[in-house]
Amino acid sequence: MLETRHQEFEQTVLVGLITSDQDIEKSKEYLDELTFLTETAGGEVIKRFTQKMDHPNASTFVGSGKVEAIRAFIEDNNITTAIFDDELTSAQERNLSKILNCKVLDRTNLILDIFAQRAKTSYARTQVELAQCEYLLPRLRGMWTHLERQKGGIGMRGPGETEIETDRRIVRDRIGLLKAKLKTIDKQMAVQRGNRGKMVRVALVGYTNVGKSTLMNSVSKSEVFAENKLFATLDTTVRKVVVKNLPFLLSDTVGFIRKLPTQLVESFKSTLDEVREADFLIHVVDLAHPNFQDHMDSVNTILSEIGCAEKPSLVVFNKIDAYKPIPYDETDLTITRDSQHFTLEELERSWMAKMDTPVVFVSVTKQINMEALKESIYSAVKEIHITRFPYNHFLYPDNLDSID
Repeated sequence: MLETRHQEFEQTVLVGLITSDQDIEKSKEYLDELTFLTETAGGEVIKRFTQKMDHPNASTFVGSGKVEAIRAFIEDNNITTAIFDDELTSAQERNLSKILNCKVLDRTNLILDIFAQRAKTSYARTQVELAQCEYLLPRLRGMWTHLERQKGGIGMRGPGETEIETDRRIVRDRIGLLKAKLKTIDKQMAVQRGNRGKMVRVALVGYTNVGKSTLMNSVSKSEVFAENKLFATLDTTVRKVVVKNLPFLLSDTVGFIRKLPTQLVESFKSTLDEVREADFLIHVVDLAHPNFQDHMDSVNTILSEIGCAEKPSLVVFNKIDAYKPIPYDETDLTITRDSQHFTLEELERSWMAKMDTPVVFVSVTKQINMEALKESIYSAVKEIHITRFPYNHFLYPDNLDSID
């Protein structure tokens, strides 16, 4: 039996599948991300379980033998929570809860819980509660006895712990009230955006935990909350920035993630409106992450879904100080040299050659190449500003002195 460690953390196990669409490497990557999500939510991962299957088991997600192995481990080691990497159906969740006799969550529920922890403003809390209620509605049948034996913790914040006696009608009514409240706030925010005038709007976008808030703090000289955890930023923050004598608005938005719950995309529509209404996007990428290209693809997919794929943009590869290429042995014929073996200089050349948009490589925390970043932002904003105010272009010099 494992010794009890870090009692302040929930002891959890993770469960994922290896399928034709998700090979061993991809499954490991998703579970690594799920581990980070779990730690962000306040849990400690004790063990990870995977199983090769063509498709999830309709009753228990994984096979009966694997479920029994998970149950035995949970019982032997006093595990309190089992987290599954894909969204579970209501039937799967009920069956697993009975068999494993512990709290059962899926990736969607976990992300919603992190959002519930991180929501600070009334607007963000309303968005999160709406997403939780919409997630909860199809899972109400037979769920309350399962919830009654849970004593808070990961996945139980928000409506999960306050609406235990509710039924579908009450949840639907609550969803209606939340949507009405968000509609009112959306109108207020639209007015606020309209009151900003015709200033050029720039939005930071990117995968979660790539350094968007840190970059905003550096460029705008403001104090936006930044932390090495997923979803540190939920509320959109807008700051007025002046490059030389050229002003523009810079907004920091919620980070994207693979398998982003559809409930969140809908309930955070107004947050994404900041991206939709931006004149220019700064796509921040964590170059030090081994799967940064997949992260870029995920962000681009979401941008396409909200109609922002064609907006002018700048790609900022951040954390170059932490980038470490994989050593490459030319004598080993079993290894094909790819971008993971490139030096930083080779990466810069390759990305600058194949991207249709401007590319900058920086380290925001180490302040490496920040002048080039500011110059790129200035050039892009100036071009938009001249188009909007053609008679004022002579006001803006071409040399970059500083950012105020």
